[in-house]
Amino acid sequence: MAALREPRGVQGDEALRKDAVEQATRHLVQPWPYAGSAGAEARTLIGEGDGIYITDDAGHRLIDGPAGMWCTNIGHRREEMAQVMYEQAMQLSYNTPWYTMNAPSAELARRIADHAPGDLSHVFFTTGGSSAVETALRFMQFFNNVRGRADKKLILSRGGAYHGSTYLSASLNGRPRDRDWMDGADDLVVKLSSPDPFRRPKSLSVEGFCDALVEEFRSTVERIGAERIGAFVGEPVQASGGVILPPNGYLKRIREICRANDILYVSDEVVTAFGRLGSVFASGDVFGLDPDMITFAKGVTSGYFPLGGVVISERLLEELRRSNHPDAMFAHGLTYTSHPIGCAVALKNFDILENGLLAHTREVAPYFQSQLRTLEDLPLVGEVRGLGLMACVECVADRESKDPLELDKDVGKRIDAHCQELGLLVRPLINMCVMSPPLVITRSQIDDLVSILREGIVRTMEELRKEGMWNG
Repeated sequence: MAALREPRGVQGDEALRKDAVEQATRHLVQPWPYAGSAGAEARTLIGEGDGIYITDDAGHRLIDGPAGMWCTNIGHRREEMAQVMYEQAMQLSYNTPWYTMNAPSAELARRIADHAPGDLSHVFFTTGGSSAVETALRFMQFFNNVRGRADKKLILSRGGAYHGSTYLSASLNGRPRDRDWMDGADDLVVKLSSPDPFRRPKSLSVEGFCDALVEEFRSTVERIGAERIGAFVGEPVQASGGVILPPNGYLKRIREICRANDILYVSDEVVTAFGRLGSVFASGDVFGLDPDMITFAKGVTSGYFPLGGVVISERLLEELRRSNHPDAMFAHGLTYTSHPIGCAVALKNFDILENGLLAHTREVAPYFQSQLRTLEDLPLVGEVRGLGLMACVECVADRESKDPLELDKDVGKRIDAHCQELGLLVRPLINMCVMSPPLVITRSQIDDLVSILREGIVRTMEELRKEGMWNG
């Protein structure tokens, strides 16, 4: 192949930087904008990435604390990934999935099925996480229509959940502010409590909280009627909700209720799959689950190409094949379903994960968690929680009341601003700082990350005290 061009950054080209900012503020609509700045906003301009680092337009080298968007698992600037893209594009850049297929997608489906728990053996590829969740829900609706159960369509979701930005997937979201100004399919979704032990009622132990959550689920099914509920959708770890780890045993107990009531259990592993918790899939390996479907995206290509998908149980497909409606059509698909370049990239990503990176993740994850928990000695920090290479530092005004501070203080953004000056990009979520670095991170780099984050929190505490906004 031709020699790969050296990456061109923006930090050394002031004219290029100014041009990008001007074009963005005049023409680019950013994701999740406020009405007052929609279509007129420029954000931090990133010019280069290398390993766990990114470089902004001012030439500052930053640890990529969020790994892009939970996704750059193998790190930035992997030449072998660029080579795979080039080689596949030169062989076959695209084919229509409506009446043709390509070899990379078939091989990738087989490799994914090999790692999936239970009888999950078939894969439908999408373009990302939102479309993966949307696909799973549309498949549930189709499945019940074919089986003559047109009323079995309600979806159970939870507070703190994040499942996507398409209409149906976004309707499941349960994070603060996500739905304040947005419509959704509210008639199809039933929301349950967040499984957050940190904010459980003071009167309950963690075990008692788990029992209460399970009882809420059971009573909800009884009240609504299992004949009307098609699916439960849940992240094994609620990622964008603040890295919420449910109580031990909670997920398996919910799975049993779903099985007993013929409710499809959809495990949303858009974040946790492909290495974030040290396994290809966390559902089986970490939580002992055998869902009916698993959704995935992000880490499947480590962000090098947009790709997602749904792994579907053989049992479900067999029921469709032997139904009385063999001509019923699952009229769902995407132009870029099973994209050959995306699937080829995912195969190379798979190789990298299996050739040592999953093992490395399992080895450094305990150190990552223990080092971050040293931040709990700071009075602004209410809790540090996490699993694998994902964690959340939750800030509170008062540990006793667990007051998250007034939302307009945006404590997470304050910490992120200080950390960027010091060399770390943080994922701020209101009063929380989320960390999910590339899986290639080393122990010494973890030390750097924690040291910078500590200083960023200390500076924020001093700032809040000076402004008279906090007395901790």
